[in-house]
Amino acid sequence: MPNFKRYNYNQDAMVVINFEEQLQPGTFEFTLHHLIDNHIDLCAFYDKYQNDAGGRSAYDPAILLKIILFAYSKGITSSREIQWQCEHNIIFKALSCDSVPHFTSIASFVSSYPDAIEAIFEQVLMVCDQQGLLGNELFAIDGCKMSSNASKEHSGTFRELEQKRTKIRKKIRHCLKEHKKLDGRKPAERERKQRLAQAAETLQKHFDKIDQFLKTAAPRMGQGKQPKEVKSNITDNESAKMTTSKGTIQGYNGVAAVDKKHQIIIEAQAFGEGQEHHTLKPILDGLSSHYRKAGIHDNILTEQVIVTADTGFSNDANNEYLKVAGINAYIPDNQFRSRDKAFAKQKDKYGKRHRDTLVGVKQVIPASEFKFDKRHKTCVCPAGKELLLYREERVRQGKRKLFFEGRLTDCRHCHLKHQCMRNPSSADTRDGHGRQVSATWTNGRTATDWMKKRVDSIEGKTIYSHRMSVVEPVFGNIGTNKRLSRFSLRGKEKVQGQWRLFCLIHNIEKLMRYGAIH
Repeated sequence: MPNFKRYNYNQDAMVVINFEEQLQPGTFEFTLHHLIDNHIDLCAFYDKYQNDAGGRSAYDPAILLKIILFAYSKGITSSREIQWQCEHNIIFKALSCDSVPHFTSIASFVSSYPDAIEAIFEQVLMVCDQQGLLGNELFAIDGCKMSSNASKEHSGTFRELEQKRTKIRKKIRHCLKEHKKLDGRKPAERERKQRLAQAAETLQKHFDKIDQFLKTAAPRMGQGKQPKEVKSNITDNESAKMTTSKGTIQGYNGVAAVDKKHQIIIEAQAFGEGQEHHTLKPILDGLSSHYRKAGIHDNILTEQVIVTADTGFSNDANNEYLKVAGINAYIPDNQFRSRDKAFAKQKDKYGKRHRDTLVGVKQVIPASEFKFDKRHKTCVCPAGKELLLYREERVRQGKRKLFFEGRLTDCRHCHLKHQCMRNPSSADTRDGHGRQVSATWTNGRTATDWMKKRVDSIEGKTIYSHRMSVVEPVFGNIGTNKRLSRFSLRGKEKVQGQWRLFCLIHNIEKLMRYGAIH
């Protein structure tokens, strides 16, 4: 039988190590260590500490920043797990100089300094520019929806929350009633009586939480000219329900602007709304501010740098802003594919990309199947009948909306009635209505028309084709490779600080691969 050296894992050993030697060149931890020690000014954190005259010594922000960013690079966001790693992992020990911050200190550091984190983000951006990692030729903007530290079951409009409160009150009364019936009975019923008491206590806590929220908070309103009430969340009211490819989540939309040359993130903000069109201006203002504070450029957007974003960022107000500000942007509307001959047969080959999945909603022939003549203000249905123009609205200067309705005599006897109308029987009554559709008409000189011409041009199609390859791999690296796919904090300001920490991981990794710090 072979003679092997004996070994035993269950033993302790005293090992003499040098912390500096554990941080090998070419690794993320080496880049992180030398970046913070030699290139980053941490004064933005110092103003928060007031223990110079007395009190216990605090952990240096450099130590906390190193271990938190290194933990995030490994997909570790739990403060307790970071503390454990500092006790047992040799790389964490090297970065922290064998100190073990308590998990409460780590959690407080992440959540308490969003402004200082923004200052660090700007300084890292400046280092990226100094090392030639910024091309400043094309910026791509997109959003990444991530779950927040709040349950979507605790969401609802004020009316829905009031209904939920009423139901919980009824359940509490039922539990107390059943509990009272068991008084004086055999000891065998004691266990059931205890379960009822615990259920009533849990329901009461939930009831008090909803009741307190309804008494102290105001209904949350959405974006737009005529904002409507949107669902509030009693745990984190700045987060929102969002629809993603993996279902509906309660979370935030992390929006990032990415430079094309080396995919450096130049701006990152978190928004508690699923819609993206209102985030464009804050992102552009933010990246201009970062460039100015970092001393890269006083107003980068005036240098005709190309800005691209997907259709979620397109609306009339954004197009007007981009045109007036003279920003060299290419942001298509959601119909730009239908105007491109290259995609003329896409629906026949692959089917519709987005299918209506609303349960109980009848699918009818869409308005896109109707033939509109905006010049003569006419509309012809799929059956070949001309509809009546019954209203015309002025949306804004140069833009009007036309409303058409089918004649009752045409819709009543049409062979497509059941495919075209959600309620075909309405065409059989005297006071009923035929099929109604609407179309938008412009004079060709609006900001949206200006953007359509840019996007539909050969140059525009070529430029926009780069958007996905610039920004999507960034989200793939953060969410999939680094497993940073969920926010652990609550509140927009704190979540935005954590989102910038996630983005810092990506930028520091780029410095490791392409910069001089490696």
